Amino acid sequence: MQLIRGGITSVPGFLASGIHAGIKKDGRLDLALIYSEQECALSAVMTRNRFKAAPLLLDIQHLKTPKGHAVIINSGNANACTGRQGYQDALEMARLTAMALGIARRRVCVASTGVIGQPLPMDRIRRAIPLAVKALNRRGGLRAAQAIMTTDTFPKTLCLETRLLGRRVRIAGMAKGAGMIHPRMATLLAFVVTDAKISAGLLRLALRKATDRSFNMITVDGDTSTNDMVLCLANGRAMNEPIRRHSQAFDQFTHCLTILCTDLAKLIARDGEGATKLIEINVLRAQDPQQAKGIAFAVAQSSLVKTAFFGEDPNWGRIMAAIGASADGSRIRQDRIDIYYGEIRVTHNGTGCGKGAEARARAYLKRDEVCLTIKLKNGKEAARIWTADLSPEYARINASYRA
Repeated sequence: MQLIRGGITSVPGFLASGIHAGIKKDGRLDLALIYSEQECALSAVMTRNRFKAAPLLLDIQHLKTPKGHAVIINSGNANACTGRQGYQDALEMARLTAMALGIARRRVCVASTGVIGQPLPMDRIRRAIPLAVKALNRRGGLRAAQAIMTTDTFPKTLCLETRLLGRRVRIAGMAKGAGMIHPRMATLLAFVVTDAKISAGLLRLALRKATDRSFNMITVDGDTSTNDMVLCLANGRAMNEPIRRHSQAFDQFTHCLTILCTDLAKLIARDGEGATKLIEINVLRAQDPQQAKGIAFAVAQSSLVKTAFFGEDPNWGRIMAAIGASADGSRIRQDRIDIYYGEIRVTHNGTGCGKGAEARARAYLKRDEVCLTIKLKNGKEAARIWTADLSPEYARINASYRA
């Protein structure tokens, strides 16, 4: 397996474009289109937020027949909490895209991201969709990734190549996300494409496993968006032999997909609104997987812990307090807990290791990527998640988001 330069259009058979439709006021790209020259197997994982945005409600209907050809995505407006008109607007986006491409409307998925509660400027989008189709090309992946950004500070794209059943197979993805990041599905928008030949059923199973180990293991601010979705299209262009459920090929494909999704997820955590650090949190020797994951997220979501990381302060007392306050804290003994910043142990069996250890930890925390390890000594299970620190810039960005 190797990393390939480029984004989603590095996968044979996929074209993309990104244009300015006039949704954003400042002239930035705001309408993206992904198109496969062949019909694709299609799968998606969606937000658990009960108030799903109109595009997701439409996609749920389209996914009843898990085949797809294209995805149209706008940024700057979430088309969420927009009632019946919002659903009709999403439907029209799919219909106009299908008409311009000469494909069936149910083969088009729709995604939106941006401000909640505002109607889409459909007059501008109607004019722009044919232009997005005309702009489709084999080098359009970067512009598409730029067009789905909101508060992101950089586009997030990756492509991996591997050998699968004797054929060269590529898997690529693009994602957006910096705020409203929390794992009650996927916490973002992500679009993954591959030329692997795989059934929609197996693609759905592989995507669920990959998502649970990647996008569902990041948090920035504990808020779950109305628009979160990970969508995967497989066009079969690699012409590999059929992948079977209980096979090395399926495990290999799932492994590669998980690596791609994990790297994209880490880019999102790294780009958290106002973030200065990517923080990896490892919980080891937990009683069960749920306990390990629960403790990891309790620590990651603590504003006091996150601000301490921003201040480069190894304030392990805040970590201990977050563990004790968590739902799983009652099943953990404080006098068994060890805490490490990197390789530096700052607590042993629940008490501090002294000012020397804290001084070394303070120096370690000056890095922009840091690791926190918590050993519960309560069992054999583990969890790994990623988060970001919390800076004053987060408040500034979100206080003026609609300005």
